[in-house]
Amino acid sequence: MHKQIFVNLPVADLPRSKEFFSKLGFTFNAQFTNNEAACMVIGENIYAMLIGTERFRDFTNKEISDATLSTEVLVALTCESRGEVDELVSKAVAAGGKAPRAPQDYGFMYSHGFDDPDGHIWEVFYMDPSAVQQE
Repeated sequence: MHKQIFVNLPVADLPRSKEFFSKLGFTFNAQFTNNEAACMVIGENIYAMLIGTERFRDFTNKEISDATLSTEVLVALTCESRGEVDELVSKAVAAGGKAPRAPQDYGFMYSHGFDDPDGHIWEVFYMDPSAVQQE
């Protein structure tokens, strides 16, 4: 069985977060979604658990970071093309997110990103497959 990754993110308003990410084209696994958390399907074996802040407290004794004020993690997501990078950021901004940084073009890699309504940073990028060294 392939490994799976579940990135767990606290959200202040779960319905708002679900609506935001739905507008970006993401879907949710109903089996793992309720009024406290939503399992967003990012790709094969890749998920983001959007967890209401009160429920998120059940998983940690530490203070929960306010992602609008500080950064603990950058979620990086590959895209199939430069156009997909731009399209995803445009959708995020139209849905209420922010794009506080300009796109970066490194020749072999193109990246841009957005902050979701809770301030989590999503870096989306395209890397030319021919530039990746195979081991």
